[in-house]
Amino acid sequence: MWEVFGERGRLAEPLLWLASIAVGIVFCKSVYDNMESSFSQIKVYRALARRQQIEWSNRGFSTAHAIVVSTIAAYLLVYSDFFSDAAPYGPVVFRSTIFSQAVLGFSIGYFIADLSMIIWCYPDLGGWVYILHHGLSIASLALALHSGYAHIYLYLVLFSEFTTPFVNLRWYLSTAGQSGSNAYLLNGILLFLTWLIFRVLLFVYFFTHIYLHFDQVRQMHDAGFYFLFIAPPLLALMNLVWFRKISLGVVKAFKKKQK
Repeated sequence: MWEVFGERGRLAEPLLWLASIAVGIVFCKSVYDNMESSFSQIKVYRALARRQQIEWSNRGFSTAHAIVVSTIAAYLLVYSDFFSDAAPYGPVVFRSTIFSQAVLGFSIGYFIADLSMIIWCYPDLGGWVYILHHGLSIASLALALHSGYAHIYLYLVLFSEFTTPFVNLRWYLSTAGQSGSNAYLLNGILLFLTWLIFRVLLFVYFFTHIYLHFDQVRQMHDAGFYFLFIAPPLLALMNLVWFRKISLGVVKAFKKKQK
C-alpha cells in the first residue's frame, strides 16, 4: 500500500518539495481572499477595525490548514498502518512516502504564509512567542522533509492542530461581542478538553514513543537528532503555558455566566 522511500528515508525530489510548499502558500492566500470577500457584507465584520478584519481572515486560513492536516494526521496515525510498529515498512522513525512529504511541504507553505503576516502586522497578530513557534515549526518540517526522518513525530505535532479551530472560534465569538454567550462557554470547554488531549497528553505519548524507539532515534543525522530534543520540548512548554491560560479563561467564563 505504501511506497516507502528507502531503508532510511530516501530524499524526495526537490520539485515535490517546492510544489507542495507553493500549494500551501497559494491555499492560504486563496482562503484569505475568500474570507475577505465573503464577510465584507456582514455587519459585524464591517464594524471591525482594519487590523481586526485582517486577523479575521488570517484565522480563516489557519482554521482551514488545521482541519486539513489534522485530518490527514489522524488517518496516518490512527486509521492506517503506516506508522504501526507491526507494519513491514522498515523502522518507524525512518518511514517516508511521497504523500507524507507532500503534506509536510504543504504545512511549511502555511507556516511561511502565516509567519509573513505575523511579521508584516507585528505585533497585532502575535508577539515573539508566535514567531518562535512558527520558526521552530518551519525548521522541524524542513528537516523532516529534506531527510525523510521522524515523520511520525511531525505528524503527531500536526495532529495537535485539531485544537486550532476552537482557538479561532473563541476569538471570533469574543470579537463579535459574544463572550457571555452559551456558545462561547461551550467552545471554551471543548477547547480545554481538546487542548488537554492533543496538546498535553499527546505530547506525553510523543516523548514516550521517543524513549521506546531511542535505538532508532539515535541513528538519525545529528541535526535531526538534536533538534528533536530542542523543538518539541519548547513546543510542549508553550502548550502548557497556553493550557494554563485556557483553564483560567474557562473558570472566568463560568463565573461570568453565574452572575
